[in-house]
Amino acid sequence: MYNAAMPRLLQLLVCGMVSIPLFAAANDCDRVCLKTSLDQYLTAVIKHDPAAAPLFVGFRQTENSVVVRLGTGVWKSVTGLGKMQRRYLDPVSEQAGYFGIVEEGSNPAIVTVRVKVENRKITEAEWLIARDGDPGLNGPATATQRSGNVFDPNNLTANPPPERTVPKADRLSREALIAITNSYFDGLTTHDGSIILAHPGCNRLENGRGMTGAGSGRAGKGGEPNDCTSGLTNFSAALVAARRYPVVDEEAQAVLAIAVFVRRPGLATRRNVFSEWFFIDNAKIRTIYSAMFYPPPEQPVPNWPPYDGNWPIPASFAQPAQSKQ
Repeated sequence: MYNAAMPRLLQLLVCGMVSIPLFAAANDCDRVCLKTSLDQYLTAVIKHDPAAAPLFVGFRQTENSVVVRLGTGVWKSVTGLGKMQRRYLDPVSEQAGYFGIVEEGSNPAIVTVRVKVENRKITEAEWLIARDGDPGLNGPATATQRSGNVFDPNNLTANPPPERTVPKADRLSREALIAITNSYFDGLTTHDGSIILAHPGCNRLENGRGMTGAGSGRAGKGGEPNDCTSGLTNFSAALVAARRYPVVDEEAQAVLAIAVFVRRPGLATRRNVFSEWFFIDNAKIRTIYSAMFYPPPEQPVPNWPPYDGNWPIPASFAQPAQSKQ
Protein backbone atom coordinates (compact mmCIF):
# COMPACT_ATOMS: atom_id res chain seq x y z
CA MET A 1 0.00 0.00 0.00
CA TYR A 2 2.79 2.42 0.89
CA ASN A 3 5.72 3.52 -1.19
CA ALA A 4 8.99 2.80 0.58
CA ALA A 5 10.06 6.35 -0.16
CA MET A 6 7.00 7.83 1.56
CA PRO A 7 8.12 9.93 4.56
CA ARG A 8 7.61 8.15 7.83
CA LEU A 9 5.50 10.97 9.30
CA LEU A 10 3.15 10.88 6.32
CA GLN A 11 2.77 7.12 6.72
CA LEU A 12 1.78 7.60 10.36
CA LEU A 13 -0.75 10.27 9.43
CA VAL A 14 -2.31 8.05 6.77
CA CYS A 15 -2.56 5.19 9.23
CA GLY A 16 -4.29 7.41 11.77
CA MET A 17 -1.57 6.77 14.35
CA VAL A 18 -0.87 10.49 14.84
CA SER A 19 -3.97 11.92 16.50
CA ILE A 20 -2.60 15.13 18.03
CA PRO A 21 -3.05 18.21 15.81
CA LEU A 22 0.37 19.28 14.63
CA PHE A 23 -0.34 22.98 15.05
CA ALA A 24 -2.50 22.94 18.18
CA ALA A 25 0.21 24.46 20.35
CA ALA A 26 0.44 27.50 18.09
CA ASN A 27 -3.29 28.17 18.52
CA ASP A 28 -3.52 27.87 22.30
CA CYS A 29 -3.90 31.08 24.28
CA ASP A 30 -3.00 30.63 27.94
CA ARG A 31 -3.60 33.07 30.78
CA VAL A 32 -0.63 35.24 29.87
CA CYS A 33 -1.72 35.34 26.24
CA LEU A 34 -5.31 36.21 27.19
CA LYS A 35 -4.29 39.01 29.53
CA THR A 36 -1.93 40.42 26.92
CA SER A 37 -4.64 40.31 24.25
CA LEU A 38 -7.22 41.92 26.54
CA ASP A 39 -4.83 44.71 27.52
CA GLN A 40 -3.84 45.29 23.89
CA TYR A 41 -7.49 45.62 22.99
CA LEU A 42 -8.34 48.01 25.83
CA THR A 43 -5.28 50.12 25.06
CA ALA A 44 -6.29 50.30 21.40
CA VAL A 45 -9.79 51.45 22.37
CA ILE A 46 -8.37 54.19 24.61
CA LYS A 47 -6.03 55.28 21.79
CA HIS A 48 -9.02 55.28 19.37
CA ASP A 49 -6.91 53.10 17.07
CA PRO A 50 -8.27 49.67 16.02
CA ALA A 51 -4.99 48.98 14.20
CA ALA A 52 -3.21 48.89 17.57
CA ALA A 53 -4.91 45.61 18.52
CA PRO A 54 -4.47 42.16 16.90
CA LEU A 55 -7.98 42.05 15.46
CA PHE A 56 -9.19 39.23 13.22
CA VAL A 57 -10.24 40.22 9.71
CA GLY A 58 -13.84 39.31 10.57
CA PHE A 59 -13.74 40.91 14.03
CA ARG A 60 -17.23 41.60 15.45
CA GLN A 61 -18.07 43.99 18.28
CA THR A 62 -21.33 44.84 20.00
CA GLU A 63 -22.16 47.60 22.47
CA ASN A 64 -25.31 46.88 24.46
CA SER A 65 -26.19 44.30 21.80
CA VAL A 66 -25.81 46.65 18.81
CA VAL A 67 -23.09 45.81 16.27
CA VAL A 68 -20.76 48.78 15.77
CA ARG A 69 -18.25 49.61 13.08
CA LEU A 70 -14.58 49.83 13.92
CA GLY A 71 -13.64 53.32 15.01
CA THR A 72 -17.14 54.19 16.26
CA GLY A 73 -18.88 53.84 19.62
CA VAL A 74 -16.47 53.19 22.47
CA TRP A 75 -13.57 53.55 20.03
CA LYS A 76 -14.40 57.26 20.13
CA SER A 77 -15.94 57.76 23.57
CA VAL A 78 -13.65 55.87 25.98
CA THR A 79 -10.67 57.93 27.10
CA GLY A 80 -9.27 55.78 29.90
CA LEU A 81 -9.79 53.05 32.46
CA GLY A 82 -11.27 53.98 35.82
CA LYS A 83 -10.22 53.49 39.41
CA MET A 84 -11.78 50.02 39.70
CA GLN A 85 -10.45 47.41 37.25
CA ARG A 86 -10.64 43.63 37.26
CA ARG A 87 -9.56 41.08 34.65
CA TYR A 88 -10.61 37.44 34.52
CA LEU A 89 -9.23 34.79 32.19
CA ASP A 90 -10.44 31.47 30.78
CA PRO A 91 -7.86 29.49 28.75
CA VAL A 92 -10.40 26.73 28.07
CA SER A 93 -12.81 28.97 26.16
CA GLU A 94 -9.95 31.29 25.14
CA GLN A 95 -11.95 34.26 26.38
CA ALA A 96 -11.13 37.07 28.78
CA GLY A 97 -13.24 39.63 30.59
CA TYR A 98 -12.79 43.10 32.02
CA PHE A 99 -15.16 44.34 34.71
CA GLY A 100 -14.95 47.79 36.16
CA ILE A 101 -15.06 51.45 35.29
CA VAL A 102 -14.07 53.23 32.09
CA GLU A 103 -13.89 56.97 31.58
CA GLU A 104 -15.70 58.72 28.75
CA GLY A 105 -14.19 62.15 29.10
CA SER A 106 -15.31 63.33 32.53
CA ASN A 107 -18.08 60.74 32.80
CA PRO A 108 -17.59 57.23 34.25
CA ALA A 109 -19.32 54.14 32.90
CA ILE A 110 -19.51 50.68 34.46
CA VAL A 111 -18.79 47.93 31.96
CA THR A 112 -18.23 44.30 31.29
CA VAL A 113 -16.03 43.68 28.26
CA ARG A 114 -15.70 40.16 26.84
CA VAL A 115 -13.09 39.32 24.20
CA LYS A 116 -12.49 36.04 22.38
CA VAL A 117 -9.09 35.02 21.03
CA GLU A 118 -8.50 32.51 18.23
CA ASN A 119 -5.12 31.82 16.65
CA ARG A 120 -3.73 34.78 18.62
CA LYS A 121 -6.26 37.13 17.00
CA ILE A 122 -9.15 38.87 18.75
CA THR A 123 -12.29 37.72 16.96
CA GLU A 124 -15.03 39.14 19.21
CA ALA A 125 -15.65 41.95 21.67
CA GLU A 126 -18.89 42.34 23.61
CA TRP A 127 -19.58 45.42 25.74
CA LEU A 128 -22.32 45.72 28.34
CA ILE A 129 -22.33 49.34 29.42
CA ALA A 130 -24.16 51.16 32.22
CA ARG A 131 -24.17 54.95 32.22
CA ASP A 132 -25.74 57.49 34.54
CA GLY A 133 -29.24 58.38 33.36
CA ASP A 134 -29.65 55.43 31.00
CA PRO A 135 -33.17 54.04 30.44
CA GLY A 136 -34.33 51.69 33.16
CA LEU A 137 -37.25 49.40 33.85
CA ASN A 138 -39.70 52.11 32.87
CA GLY A 139 -37.76 53.34 29.85
CA PRO A 140 -36.14 56.75 29.48
CA ALA A 141 -36.60 59.37 32.16
CA THR A 142 -39.34 61.95 31.65
CA ALA A 143 -40.31 65.17 33.41
CA THR A 144 -42.44 63.17 35.83
CA GLN A 145 -40.67 59.83 35.96
CA ARG A 146 -37.17 58.68 36.75
CA SER A 147 -35.65 56.21 34.32
CA GLY A 148 -35.41 53.49 36.93
CA ASN A 149 -31.80 52.46 36.37
CA VAL A 150 -29.28 52.50 39.22
CA PHE A 151 -25.69 53.68 38.91
CA ASP A 152 -23.04 54.12 41.59
CA PRO A 153 -19.38 53.93 40.47
CA ASN A 154 -18.16 55.32 43.79
CA ASN A 155 -19.74 52.46 45.70
CA LEU A 156 -18.26 49.97 43.24
CA THR A 157 -14.81 51.47 43.79
CA ALA A 158 -15.26 51.25 47.56
CA ASN A 159 -16.57 47.66 47.38
CA PRO A 160 -14.74 45.97 44.49
CA PRO A 161 -14.86 42.32 43.42
CA PRO A 162 -12.08 40.07 44.76
CA GLU A 163 -8.77 39.95 42.95
CA ARG A 164 -7.38 36.59 43.99
CA THR A 165 -5.77 33.28 43.18
CA VAL A 166 -7.57 30.51 45.05
CA PRO A 167 -5.33 27.59 46.17
CA LYS A 168 -5.71 24.56 43.92
CA ALA A 169 -6.97 22.40 46.76
CA ASP A 170 -9.89 24.78 47.29
CA ARG A 171 -10.96 25.13 43.65
CA LEU A 172 -14.07 23.62 42.12
CA SER A 173 -14.16 22.41 38.52
CA ARG A 174 -15.52 24.72 35.83
CA GLU A 175 -18.55 22.44 35.47
CA ALA A 176 -19.34 22.80 39.18
CA LEU A 177 -18.85 26.58 39.06
CA ILE A 178 -21.28 26.89 36.15
CA ALA A 179 -23.86 24.65 37.85
CA ILE A 180 -23.73 26.74 41.04
CA THR A 181 -24.11 29.92 39.00
CA ASN A 182 -27.04 28.46 37.09
CA SER A 183 -28.81 27.68 40.36
CA TYR A 184 -29.16 31.43 40.85
CA PHE A 185 -31.13 31.83 37.63
CA ASP A 186 -33.24 28.77 38.41
CA GLY A 187 -34.11 30.39 41.74
CA LEU A 188 -35.15 33.59 39.96
CA THR A 189 -37.41 31.88 37.41
CA THR A 190 -39.09 29.70 40.04
CA HIS A 191 -39.24 32.63 42.49
CA ASP A 192 -37.77 30.35 45.13
CA GLY A 193 -34.53 31.47 46.77
CA SER A 194 -34.04 28.12 48.49
CA ILE A 195 -32.93 26.67 45.14
CA ILE A 196 -29.96 29.04 44.98
CA LEU A 197 -26.63 27.68 46.20
CA ALA A 198 -25.46 30.75 48.09
CA HIS A 199 -24.03 31.78 51.43
CA PRO A 200 -26.42 33.49 53.85
CA GLY A 201 -25.95 37.21 53.41
CA CYS A 202 -24.66 36.92 49.83
CA ASN A 203 -24.38 40.38 48.31
CA ARG A 204 -25.26 41.67 44.86
CA LEU A 205 -24.23 44.98 43.31
CA GLU A 206 -26.06 46.23 40.23
CA ASN A 207 -24.27 48.89 38.19
CA GLY A 208 -22.29 49.60 41.34
CA ARG A 209 -25.32 50.03 43.62
CA GLY A 210 -25.71 47.62 46.51
CA MET A 211 -29.02 45.80 46.07
CA THR A 212 -28.74 43.71 49.24
CA GLY A 213 -27.66 44.26 52.81
CA ALA A 214 -28.37 46.96 55.36
CA GLY A 215 -27.23 49.83 53.14
CA SER A 216 -29.42 48.93 50.19
CA GLY A 217 -32.66 50.40 51.47
CA ARG A 218 -34.33 47.06 50.85
CA ALA A 219 -34.20 45.53 54.30
CA GLY A 220 -36.44 42.54 54.78
CA LYS A 221 -39.61 42.84 56.82
CA GLY A 222 -39.87 41.30 60.25
CA GLY A 223 -36.25 40.22 60.34
CA GLU A 224 -36.41 38.43 56.98
CA PRO A 225 -33.03 38.07 55.23
CA ASN A 226 -32.06 40.60 52.62
CA ASP A 227 -29.52 38.90 50.39
CA CYS A 228 -29.18 37.55 46.86
CA THR A 229 -31.72 34.79 47.55
CA SER A 230 -34.52 36.87 49.09
CA GLY A 231 -37.44 38.91 47.78
CA LEU A 232 -38.11 36.69 44.76
CA THR A 233 -41.81 36.05 45.27
CA ASN A 234 -42.88 39.07 43.25
CA PHE A 235 -39.86 39.19 40.96
CA SER A 236 -41.10 40.43 37.57
CA ALA A 237 -38.98 38.21 35.31
CA ALA A 238 -40.67 35.13 33.89
CA LEU A 239 -37.59 33.75 32.19
CA VAL A 240 -33.82 34.09 32.30
CA ALA A 241 -33.22 33.57 28.59
CA ALA A 242 -30.12 33.12 26.45
CA ARG A 243 -27.92 32.07 29.36
CA ARG A 244 -24.21 32.00 28.52
CA TYR A 245 -21.12 31.37 30.64
CA PRO A 246 -18.27 32.57 28.41
CA VAL A 247 -15.60 33.17 31.06
CA VAL A 248 -14.91 30.72 33.87
CA ASP A 249 -11.78 31.77 35.73
CA GLU A 250 -10.91 28.68 37.74
CA GLU A 251 -7.98 30.35 39.50
CA ALA A 252 -10.23 33.14 40.79
CA GLN A 253 -13.28 30.85 41.16
CA ALA A 254 -15.26 33.43 39.20
CA VAL A 255 -17.91 32.98 36.50
CA LEU A 256 -19.20 35.51 33.99
CA ALA A 257 -22.85 34.94 33.07
CA ILE A 258 -24.66 36.88 30.36
CA ALA A 259 -28.42 36.55 29.84
CA VAL A 260 -31.74 38.35 29.36
CA PHE A 261 -34.56 38.89 31.86
CA VAL A 262 -37.84 38.40 29.96
CA ARG A 263 -40.74 39.90 31.90
CA ARG A 264 -44.02 38.26 32.72
CA PRO A 265 -46.57 38.52 29.88
CA GLY A 266 -48.57 41.73 30.00
CA LEU A 267 -46.05 43.77 31.98
CA ALA A 268 -44.94 47.08 30.52
CA THR A 269 -41.54 46.97 32.21
CA ARG A 270 -38.56 46.52 29.92
CA ARG A 271 -36.38 43.47 29.57
CA ASN A 272 -32.82 43.87 30.76
CA VAL A 273 -29.67 42.36 29.34
CA PHE A 274 -27.09 41.74 31.99
CA SER A 275 -23.61 40.54 32.72
CA GLU A 276 -23.13 39.14 36.20
CA TRP A 277 -19.84 38.13 37.77
CA PHE A 278 -20.25 35.37 40.37
CA PHE A 279 -17.61 34.74 43.03
CA ILE A 280 -17.87 31.33 44.63
CA ASP A 281 -16.40 30.10 47.92
CA ASN A 282 -16.88 26.65 49.45
CA ALA A 283 -19.32 25.63 46.70
CA LYS A 284 -21.65 28.59 47.29
CA ILE A 285 -22.12 32.06 45.82
CA ARG A 286 -20.54 34.76 47.96
CA THR A 287 -20.99 37.93 45.86
CA ILE A 288 -22.47 39.01 42.51
CA TYR A 289 -21.45 42.07 40.50
CA SER A 290 -23.56 43.18 37.56
CA ALA A 291 -23.37 45.56 34.60
CA MET A 292 -26.67 45.75 32.72
CA PHE A 293 -28.87 47.78 30.41
CA TYR A 294 -32.56 47.95 29.46
CA PRO A 295 -33.12 47.73 25.68
CA PRO A 296 -36.21 49.07 23.90
CA PRO A 297 -38.88 46.47 23.05
CA GLU A 298 -38.00 46.33 19.34
CA GLN A 299 -34.27 45.65 19.83
CA PRO A 300 -33.02 42.08 19.24
CA VAL A 301 -30.91 40.96 22.17
CA PRO A 302 -28.39 39.66 23.07
CA ASN A 303 -27.38 39.52 19.38
CA TRP A 304 -24.86 36.72 20.00
CA PRO A 305 -25.31 33.01 19.31
CA PRO A 306 -27.14 30.84 20.09
CA TYR A 307 -29.91 33.47 20.39
CA ASP A 308 -30.03 36.19 17.73
CA GLY A 309 -33.14 37.93 19.02
CA ASN A 310 -35.32 37.94 22.09
CA TRP A 311 -38.31 40.23 22.11
CA PRO A 312 -40.95 40.62 24.85
CA ILE A 313 -43.67 37.99 24.74
CA PRO A 314 -46.89 39.69 23.55
CA ALA A 315 -49.66 39.73 26.13
CA SER A 316 -51.92 37.99 23.62
CA PHE A 317 -49.54 35.02 23.62
CA ALA A 318 -50.65 34.12 27.13
CA GLN A 319 -54.36 34.55 26.47
CA PRO A 320 -56.41 31.36 26.13
CA ALA A 321 -57.71 30.71 22.64
CA GLN A 322 -61.41 31.43 22.27
CA SER A 323 -63.51 28.40 21.51
CA LYS A 324 -65.31 28.34 18.22
CA GLN A 325 -69.10 28.36 18.43
